[in-house]
Amino acid sequence: MNIDVYTSTGTKKGSSLLPSSVFEAVINEGLMHQALVRQQSNRRRSTAHTKSRGEVQGSTRKLYQQKGTGQARRGSIRSPLLRGGGKAFGSKKNRNYNKDMPKSMRRAALRSCLSLQAKNGNILGLDAYPDQVKTKVVFTLLQKLPVTIGRQILFVTADKHTALSRSARNIPRVKTVIAAYLNPEDVLGARHIIFLTDALKKTEEVFGQRKEAPAVTKAPAGKKEAPEKKERKKAKKTPSKASAS
Repeated sequence: MNIDVYTSTGTKKGSSLLPSSVFEAVINEGLMHQALVRQQSNRRRSTAHTKSRGEVQGSTRKLYQQKGTGQARRGSIRSPLLRGGGKAFGSKKNRNYNKDMPKSMRRAALRSCLSLQAKNGNILGLDAYPDQVKTKVVFTLLQKLPVTIGRQILFVTADKHTALSRSARNIPRVKTVIAAYLNPEDVLGARHIIFLTDALKKTEEVFGQRKEAPAVTKAPAGKKEAPEKKERKKAKKTPSKASAS
C-alpha cells in the first residue's frame, strides 16, 4: 500500500510504500476494542468514594421497639434505607481499575488500528521537518496538506523531535507522538496521521510482525538393540560343535 509523501513546504514529493507487516494486518474490531478499553481503564483513577453504614456518623440505638407499633422494623438510623444513612454497594476509592493484556495481543491490536487507518486513506508521509520552533510554520504546512484543520491530527516521529512537538502543541487537536509510543486511542481518534519517513521504519522495527523460521525437526533415530539380544541372535546363527560332529 502506497501513501503520498510531502515536503516540509507542503509540496508533493512522491509516494512511499507502507510496511505490509504493520499496515496490512487483519483488522480485528474486537481486539481493537479490548485494547482501547484497557488503555482508558488503566488511566482511570478511583477518586469516587461513598460512606457505608459503618462509616456514617450516627447512633446505633434502635429507633423503636420491634413489635407493637404496626410499622416496619427499624434498627440503626444509619441504615441504607433511611435518609442520611450509609450507601449500600457504593463506590470506593480503593477500587482497582487496571486491566492486563498480553504483549502479543496489544501489538496485534495496534497493527489492526494502523491497518484500518491505512485502508481508509488517513495516513500521509512527511519527508522532513526543519529544526525551527515556530507554530506558524506548522500551521502553514497543515494548510497546504490535504488535511482538515480542526479535526484530530497526529504527527508520528521516529525519535524525540523537539522542534515539531513544541511548534504543534499550541494548535488545537494536533498531537505529536514517538513511533515507539503509538497506542490505539491516539491512532483511532485521529482523522489524519502524518508519518515522518524515518518514523515508518521505526514503526516497522518496533511493531512489525516477525516471521519465524520453521523449526527443523530431526528424524527419530532407529532403536538400538540391547547387547543381550545381539548375543542371542549370534548364538542362534552359529551351529554348535555337537551338531557338527
